[in-house]
Amino acid sequence: MSTYDVVVIGSGPGGYVAAIRAAQAGLETAIVEREETERLGGTCLLRGCIPTKAMLQTAELAEKMQHAGDFGLDVDGAGVNVEKMDAFRQKNIEKNARGVAYLMKKNDIDVHWGHGRIAGPGEVAVETHGGDTEVLETEHCILATGSACAHLPFIELDGDRVMDSDQLLESEQIPNHMLVLGAGAVGTEWASCYRRYGSEITLVEMEDQILPVEDTDISAELEKSFERQGMDVRTSSKITDVEKTEDGVRAVVETTDDGAGDSEVVEASHLLVAVGRRPVTEGLDLEPTAVQRDDQGHVHVDEYMQTDEDWIYAIGDILPDVPKLAHVASHEAILAVDHIADEDPHPIDYERAPMCTYCSPEVASVGLSEREAHERGYDVKTGQFPFSAIGKATIVGQEEGFVKIVSEEKYDELLGVHIVGPKATELITEGTIAMELESTVLEMEHTMHPHPTLSEAVGEAAHALMSEPIHA
Repeated sequence: MSTYDVVVIGSGPGGYVAAIRAAQAGLETAIVEREETERLGGTCLLRGCIPTKAMLQTAELAEKMQHAGDFGLDVDGAGVNVEKMDAFRQKNIEKNARGVAYLMKKNDIDVHWGHGRIAGPGEVAVETHGGDTEVLETEHCILATGSACAHLPFIELDGDRVMDSDQLLESEQIPNHMLVLGAGAVGTEWASCYRRYGSEITLVEMEDQILPVEDTDISAELEKSFERQGMDVRTSSKITDVEKTEDGVRAVVETTDDGAGDSEVVEASHLLVAVGRRPVTEGLDLEPTAVQRDDQGHVHVDEYMQTDEDWIYAIGDILPDVPKLAHVASHEAILAVDHIADEDPHPIDYERAPMCTYCSPEVASVGLSEREAHERGYDVKTGQFPFSAIGKATIVGQEEGFVKIVSEEKYDELLGVHIVGPKATELITEGTIAMELESTVLEMEHTMHPHPTLSEAVGEAAHALMSEPIHA
């Protein structure tokens, strides 16, 4: 029987970071992964963040090639080659998976392949791919088993015409017309990707705005952009019935606003169900422990990621009411290990976690939206600046969108930064650092931004909020 200080179950960006941090703290560490292909990295690397962003990169280049003449280039016949795109995607997956494996070896972390579960106090059982069971003794266990696609009971998936995002990733087709149910990050990214691949897109969202968690102004700008791109965007709507046809799907789309209940039949070649994620905690044998879970299977933890079973910690997508994001899981991993190792752990302020959506135009935010700030009773002040007035945005041919800063009037406290536009997911780090350092908007205004760059829009938004716009 192998003995460890820490055993991590799950090798995604929460799990493998936890293992590395534990090993660096001098703890004997093992990681358990059930992926049958015996690759580390979890959903994010194998069928989430990395492969989808590779596909979005292909989509961005395809879009630029269609407008190559605007940049002084003569290019004919540019289109998406699915086979070559898949090779590019797989290359990125394999490179990153090898990188995680190398980090395990470099940090002397034992990797156990198989399904991990709690076998008793201080014990983790691993059911190997060969059918055997090995038991690991450990002082601490970190659950990092992640999430999977959520489904709806009345929609039967077949992996061909009706799919979730995992199944779509494996598809070798470019849909003629893709109906997307759910306009959160997953739905908007896939819609944006395949629209640029040439698909007709109908996007259905139950809430009254796409990207419901984002600032209302940001979502409204994104919706206008999607419509300009030719998407059919339907908010305050839901799908109530789906029927597979000989060459596609037929769905009943019903409006939900004002209780009207008007319905329409939409026919498409494919349906993507993108209605969120569910925690993967089944099969962990947590029932005999003191670990508390809600009805959906989320694990409850304290501010240090510790469950009610004090030797068991939990991080990542299996937690309730926190952003289901790779970078959030990684920070939770560090916090959990720092608490185990008594290394001055710092609880996470989730309002400082950057939210990123890699559609086109990109969307990113940190902190409170304008609506949330009002709801908390702040005397709210906002400032916006459009990318259309930024020279670098014109140069790169991406002038849509703006930067919006939310603050409070009395103390000039920075409450939130929201961006829709080119490289928003890169630019948001400026806002994240500013909030982490508790900067004021005046300090952002006084920060020198290089010219010509897209980052100038952040500085200009600060000027606008202070009623001192320069290039407005």
